[in-house]
Amino acid sequence: MRKRANASQDGTYNSPLEVRWVYIQGVSTRKVKAITEALCGYELSSSQVSRITKELDGEFEQWRTRPLGKIRYLMVDARYEKVRHGGHVIDNAVLVAHGIDDEGRKGILGVSVSLSESEVHWRAFFESLVKRGLHGVELIISDAHSGLKAAKKTVFPSVPWQRCHVHLQQNAQSYVPKQSMKKAVANDIKAIFTAPNLAEAQRLLQITTDKHQDKAPALSEWMETNIPEGLTVFDFPQAHWKKLRTSNLAERVNKEIKRRTRIVGIFPNCESCLRLVTALLVEMDEEWAQGRSYLNVSDN
Repeated sequence: MRKRANASQDGTYNSPLEVRWVYIQGVSTRKVKAITEALCGYELSSSQVSRITKELDGEFEQWRTRPLGKIRYLMVDARYEKVRHGGHVIDNAVLVAHGIDDEGRKGILGVSVSLSESEVHWRAFFESLVKRGLHGVELIISDAHSGLKAAKKTVFPSVPWQRCHVHLQQNAQSYVPKQSMKKAVANDIKAIFTAPNLAEAQRLLQITTDKHQDKAPALSEWMETNIPEGLTVFDFPQAHWKKLRTSNLAERVNKEIKRRTRIVGIFPNCESCLRLVTALLVEMDEEWAQGRSYLNVSDN
């Protein structure tokens, strides 16, 4: 016979840590209830499960608003999650900021769930980081979303920007007129990005744009305008180039978020989405804090 969980004098329930853990893995409230019945030997109502998980909200809010300090490199990215709004399902943007400090250690600085990646949402997110004490940023790494770029110009007008090489390569393929040209174009761009210095990268860019001017003029024009946005990294220590060329760090985090949130499918509201994503990010951030440095800064 199943036992029903009872609240203790302090308002908590039997084995709340087990319930919280399975919820953080992306398990729905309904499935958490089934798991506690099968594994823990007692029954929880959906409202009890919801109450236990909401107890985390205060802790998560404290983490999201904790003071920040000097961050040398700032990396930002977004992914979309389906959330119900007034009877409709809308794709909401989950904005995440990552930082690398002067000791070369990586960390997750903050997260926000917004209706879109428009400039107003990115600006509010950036301003919240600054309000919490973020300073000393030498470089921002991201994709080229227009809202993000506009917000960056407003909040971090003097900070250089590095456009992700992976996204540039992907974007370039949209301007290649023939399938047979795609591999050669990718190799040309790779040669530019892996040049030994800025002067050589600029020389190779000029050669490449001239090379494709006749057969792929749109590609040539696109490269002349966009590829330079991926060359900012050459102004920084060579030992850091590999980690600063792309937003791969953020992409790996997004993949982990997706792995957990796809179990939920559609979130009932923004609060539940933010709660679960924050739980995942806190978990990752704690693991990173115990790991080794992301960048070697001893000689720079």
